[in-house]
Amino acid sequence: MLLSPQAERNWEGLCSVLEDVLEAQSHRQLFALELGSGTGQHVIRFAQKLPFVTWQPSDVTEESQNSIKAYIAATHAKTVLQPVHLDASEPWEKWAGLPRSSCDVVIAINLLQYSSFKTAQGLFSGAGQILKQNGLLITYGAYAINGIITPSCNEQLDEELRKLNPEWGLPDIDVLRQLAYGSGLRMERMVEMEEYYKSLIFRRL
Repeated sequence: MLLSPQAERNWEGLCSVLEDVLEAQSHRQLFALELGSGTGQHVIRFAQKLPFVTWQPSDVTEESQNSIKAYIAATHAKTVLQPVHLDASEPWEKWAGLPRSSCDVVIAINLLQYSSFKTAQGLFSGAGQILKQNGLLITYGAYAINGIITPSCNEQLDEELRKLNPEWGLPDIDVLRQLAYGSGLRMERMVEMEEYYKSLIFRRL
């Protein structure tokens, strides 16, 4: 079981966003895909707070998948499926066999910051295929706005990410909005979070 201090800090804020946007649908069972689930801490917490959602965690690394499995076993989570290998940069047909229009929610936490532009393109293109009509794509992290990154701590984060990998860095919200629109999604809300992070909420048209 891997432990991410950041995941332990931010899960409550993320959960409150999820509760807010999904509350109106809590009378029925929803299906959610998490991309880049990492340690598995988030998905387990979400499952505990949102029992009306069945969660499909995913990650590209075996280490993360093993950690997710360990959290599922330790918490006896009934609404979290076993993790699958899924690379968001690939065409949606390779997304672990998920059928078109099969998801009510797709969530990506700190994925776009640690990914190439190809992954961002794949994320929106894939979400546009596997989300049901009116389904939600929720992304979380630090972002640039109209090419500007504020405050200085986010500038430092962007520099550090680009040193690790030149293709990484804080994505621009306006670019993401355009990618979403091209894939049949519309950005509905931007929720300010702690530490200058934001949750972006997109709806499938």
